[in-house]
Amino acid sequence: MAINYRLTTLGPGTEVLDLPFGTPLADWDDPRIVHVPRGISRHVVRFVQTADDLFAIKESPEHYVLREHSLLRALAEHGVPVVEAYGTVVDRTDDAGEDLPGLIITRYLPFSLPYRSLFTGRTLPELRTRLLDALAGLFVRLHLAGFYWGDCSLSNTLFRRDAGALAAYLVDAETGEMHETLSDGQRNYDLTIATENIVGELFDLQAAGYLDPKLDAIEAAQELAPRYEQLWDELTRDEVIGRDESYRITKRVQRLNNLGFDVSELAINSEAGGQRLRFETRVVEPGHHQRRVFALMGLHVQENQARTLLDDLSRFRAKWSDGAGHQIPEDLAARRWLDQKFYGTLALVPADMRAKLPDAELFHEISEHRYLLSERRGHDVGRLAAVASYVDSVLRELPDTRVDLSSGPPTEEFLPILD
Repeated sequence: MAINYRLTTLGPGTEVLDLPFGTPLADWDDPRIVHVPRGISRHVVRFVQTADDLFAIKESPEHYVLREHSLLRALAEHGVPVVEAYGTVVDRTDDAGEDLPGLIITRYLPFSLPYRSLFTGRTLPELRTRLLDALAGLFVRLHLAGFYWGDCSLSNTLFRRDAGALAAYLVDAETGEMHETLSDGQRNYDLTIATENIVGELFDLQAAGYLDPKLDAIEAAQELAPRYEQLWDELTRDEVIGRDESYRITKRVQRLNNLGFDVSELAINSEAGGQRLRFETRVVEPGHHQRRVFALMGLHVQENQARTLLDDLSRFRAKWSDGAGHQIPEDLAARRWLDQKFYGTLALVPADMRAKLPDAELFHEISEHRYLLSERRGHDVGRLAAVASYVDSVLRELPDTRVDLSSGPPTEEFLPILD
């Protein structure tokens, strides 16, 4: 009997047409299957390298596959950092005519790592704190979009290095729900589930020897909620000010911009006979610095990376303006900075090692290395010396954070499907 399936993709989908969709995912034996670091999952997941792309394929009951694909697309439209939904495979049967579960296909997120991998090799200072900060930021963005996660955990998240911090991306939306807005009860319950899951994951890290065995995992996981609440309050609270204190509105907007958010609408109402003003941030859009960098330079980068690039551009522009004796327009300074400073620096890195990190992260690390090296030596060492030192002492030892594309049967951890 011939196998059957229905493949739906965003685009032609020719890259995945010849995959063995009539075989259970756990039994796939295809030379395009590659090793990719990943967390623990209830489902079988395989990573497939095609000529032009790398895909993650997860097997799950059809109704979950279709629902998750729809949720990932909806979150992406809200600007939430999630993996890109590429396609679904449903109505699958094997060569004996037996029904098979559905498949959801997502694009692999370049330069991303599961939380366990962050604790091996070169780690960030205060990594646990940075993980919780990144997760709190992701949680806030999800809740602002009206998304109730229902199964938040470090395992359901991928992380990218972001100029000394981490950026978190949602990977698994299977248990989520989209609403117009979330109630306080929904938000708090989501946080409670997340805290409980993180406790177990921190215990696992301790058992594997990645965390101090004296660390109180329960107390550490409980740090997520206050981080979340502080950010949520800053983004959403109403304020009442005197009519002669309108400057506080500007300061509030500036604080939100510094956090990486834009206020697209302010609602201002007068109170107490017009003596006071109440203002509300109706809609808060993430990616303030990212949008500025793209407009000025055409670069797609993370939010913290964007902030550091803009700071570097400001110094470059100020120095140029000082030498010229007049103010240099920002767009003109950005074009020259991009050519001379950004790409000029990256061009000094050997091509075979440059691909180990995204361009913006590599530029940030070189800049940080130059500062630390200059501070240690008591004078500015210059760009050439800084790049050479960074390549020899740091970059050469780094693993390729894109992905290990070695072929062969995948080594993975997964739990039995509980559906």
